Amino acid sequence: MPEAKDRDLSLTEPLRPAAVPDDAPVAKDAEAKRRSLRPLRALKPYLMRHPARLAGALAALVVAAMAMLTIPMAVRRMIDHGFGSADGAMIDQYFMMLIIIGVVLAGASAVRFYLVTWIGERVVADLRSDVFAHLAHLGPAFYERTHSGEVMSRLTADTTQIKAAAGTAISQAVRNTIMLIGALAMMIVTSPGLSLMVLIVIPLIVLPLIGYGRVVRRLSRRAQDTLAEASAYAAENLSAVRTMQAFGHENAVARRFADASERAFEAARERIFARAALTGLIIMLAVAGIVGVLWYGAAGVVGGDISVGRLSQFVIYALFAAASLGSLSEVWGETTQAAGAAERIAEFMDTEPEIVSPPNPAALPSPLKGEIEFRNVRFAYPSRPDVFALDDVSFRVTSGERVAIVGPSGSGKSTILSLLLRFYDTTSGEILLDRTNIATLALKDLRSATALVPQDVALFADTIAENIRYGTPNATHDDVVRAATAAQADAFICALPDGYETRLGERGIQLSGGQRQRIAIARAILKDAPVLLLDEATSALDTESEQAVQRALESLAKGRTTIVVAHRLSTVQSADRILVLDGGRIVESGTHRELTQKSGLYARLSELQFGNEAAE
Repeated sequence: MPEAKDRDLSLTEPLRPAAVPDDAPVAKDAEAKRRSLRPLRALKPYLMRHPARLAGALAALVVAAMAMLTIPMAVRRMIDHGFGSADGAMIDQYFMMLIIIGVVLAGASAVRFYLVTWIGERVVADLRSDVFAHLAHLGPAFYERTHSGEVMSRLTADTTQIKAAAGTAISQAVRNTIMLIGALAMMIVTSPGLSLMVLIVIPLIVLPLIGYGRVVRRLSRRAQDTLAEASAYAAENLSAVRTMQAFGHENAVARRFADASERAFEAARERIFARAALTGLIIMLAVAGIVGVLWYGAAGVVGGDISVGRLSQFVIYALFAAASLGSLSEVWGETTQAAGAAERIAEFMDTEPEIVSPPNPAALPSPLKGEIEFRNVRFAYPSRPDVFALDDVSFRVTSGERVAIVGPSGSGKSTILSLLLRFYDTTSGEILLDRTNIATLALKDLRSATALVPQDVALFADTIAENIRYGTPNATHDDVVRAATAAQADAFICALPDGYETRLGERGIQLSGGQRQRIAIARAILKDAPVLLLDEATSALDTESEQAVQRALESLAKGRTTIVVAHRLSTVQSADRILVLDGGRIVESGTHRELTQKSGLYARLSELQFGNEAAE
């Protein structure tokens, strides 16, 4: 990955997946999408992977709903007929029937809860896996314009939000819809006159539900975005805790995070207020409607137009309908929140990798020699398309040759490695590996042919053995030990309490800079690739660590085509050839001896470095 000094990195700007201005047509389309639940359609393939469980959940849901709908009928018959029985036997029968209905309802509800919860958890697990797999294939350019905290927020918090829609919310919506339709149908059968009054009231409840749902959805998206910004800020500063504390910036960071958290709270408060108002409005309208219907029905009982049992049956069905409407309002709120989360995740999933393998990749020669050639390569980073980081660069590295690339900061040294690994594609020109254009190769084949030892070593919170095995997962423990020994790392690893099973902290913070570099070298040795790329592998080390790492690098480079990017000229004096970059162009080429005898840029850099070292 290119160094920060080779170009500008915008790591603090908020995420806009496609970098679209607010007034662009795409932004208008996104605003239109927020007024619907269309983003949730993306969950359909995940749900349809489990047809048997979906069918079981639906069956259990229908049975539970039907059991509930039979209760008012039993109550009516008990009131109208049971109380008139002389021996009370009919009352016992009706209560036994209610017990049976209760058992069926309990069993069906338990089955429904288990199945829909299982589906929700399964969908979220699959979704997270797919999102991460997609993120893993997006190139460095995406992560240069996207905050890592924002990525993690969408991968965790947003997928958790979706779980409610994938499981509970959908089942509740179906259940309450069945209950509502069933209750309304039975209300009509029970009393058409009273049902007409209810049907007049329902639109007064549904219309606010739809309107308020749009408001809740918009506020939910805002709350999720604000929370993601706060999480991103926290992650960024905690990952640099040493720098934060060294500059005494803890209180300032804490205040800024508190402000970000407060903004997230205010956004959440607005969403909660909207949902609370929606719930209150629905309940108020439902209660008013039921009271009006009861008033009218009570007058019918007094007039002898309807029996007490029939009115009771109607009232219970009306309560079922009202409860279903109230639950639907809650479900609608959860679903709109989930739709907002789904929209945010869809923005990631819709982001296409800038660098992909060709449809019909060429095959690398076997065995691979490791010859590399740059032909008239020009390249400008997407963030600065008018400034060429490399301008008409041509050179060739023969099999087994060790070539060093040196030059001032920003001259394009690390850019060469990034292009060779196809983190970016050239603006013009071509790069060949064993006379094959790397753009025609599968990314996996290209990168399997190279081993990278970067300046900033990426170590993970796992054992030392697993960190060395990273990229070569099938390597045996003996292979790991041999690689560590060749990398001059076995001695300090064995001195640790748990040896190769010692678990490292995040980013390998428990190890010194030299130890981390030797772990990275062991990883490269274990990969055993024909092309070795060294990107400032010793620049941040003290003299003693540098000597140990340099010995490991010499062992690693034997028999491999090696490209070394370095600032310290002392590390490249033994190179077969040195390329000197300046302003994205190769201005000199030769051995250390040849270049120091000239009065060019390399000679000046050499004089500055070795002169300063002598003075020290």
